[in-house]
Amino acid sequence: MKVYYSTRSLCKACLNTLDGNKKWGKAIADKVRLRITEFEAASSLGDISKLPPARCHDLSNNRAGQLSVVLNGNMRLIFMPKHDPVPTLPSGGLDWSRVTEILILEVIDYHG
Repeated sequence: MKVYYSTRSLCKACLNTLDGNKKWGKAIADKVRLRITEFEAASSLGDISKLPPARCHDLSNNRAGQLSVVLNGNMRLIFMPKHDPVPTLPSGGLDWSRVTEILILEVIDYHG
């Protein structure tokens, strides 16, 4: 998949070891880079949904249209499909197998 970033500073933190470690700490920064490597290696989001440690899932309420993968504890990597229009199934909902580009939005603990 092709990965894009919502801001230049987020891209730098995601891809640069020193910047990521400074922003989130080494453990989270390492997981961020691992998840991005997984995204880039996948042909579609459908491949990511089959990875148990990532636990990729749709979000709801004020985060509807966004997805999340687990980093560590409550920390999540938040992203969304970068398609216009977003590929959907005939019955509604996201067609994960046709999502080939994503936009990384943030790394956050939205639980607390």
